[in-house]
Amino acid sequence: MVAFLARTGRESQRYSITGQRLVVGCIPYRLKEEKQEDDGDKPCSSSCMEEMMEVLLISSQKGGDEIMFPKGGWEKDESIEDAARREAWEEAGVMGNVQLKEFLGKWSFKSKRYGTMYDGFMFPLHVTEELDPWPEMNVRRRRWVTVAEARESCKHFWMKEALEKLVEHLSSTNEGELSMKESLEKSNSADKP
Repeated sequence: MVAFLARTGRESQRYSITGQRLVVGCIPYRLKEEKQEDDGDKPCSSSCMEEMMEVLLISSQKGGDEIMFPKGGWEKDESIEDAARREAWEEAGVMGNVQLKEFLGKWSFKSKRYGTMYDGFMFPLHVTEELDPWPEMNVRRRRWVTVAEARESCKHFWMKEALEKLVEHLSSTNEGELSMKESLEKSNSADKP
């Protein structure tokens, strides 16, 4: 039997120059159906995309009713893409393609657990495989939901904003494309990505 272990500890974590922990997260998503062939390159509207799309929410490791997208510390020995992929695997048990050019944004937020400020970077992750088992399966629940259900269930404002940007991006061709590089440069990170 193969052991699946999540990384723990803060020794290898990245921090900004101002001391804020750098966190990377993703919104795991899948499409229930593909657009019709005769649609050509015409983008799908936001409401159309919301009907086609499901996102994966996970429960908090601490238990309770808190629901969120996978996120966690960005470590010094990994790229931002690797960190997003690792968090999706550890916390949600999914594998997929992290879409760096569709960067959803950077938010600063206060950790409820530690009372410190974090800088969080969010990306879309198009799920290609759902695993069973996965490292945190004994401490988290996962659930595929519609975009509307995610809006209702997710308690973090910045995750809801990232979800809106993902829907907007997927329902358009090039509109709203965000520049990850610009946002990373503005983060005042001591560790360059």
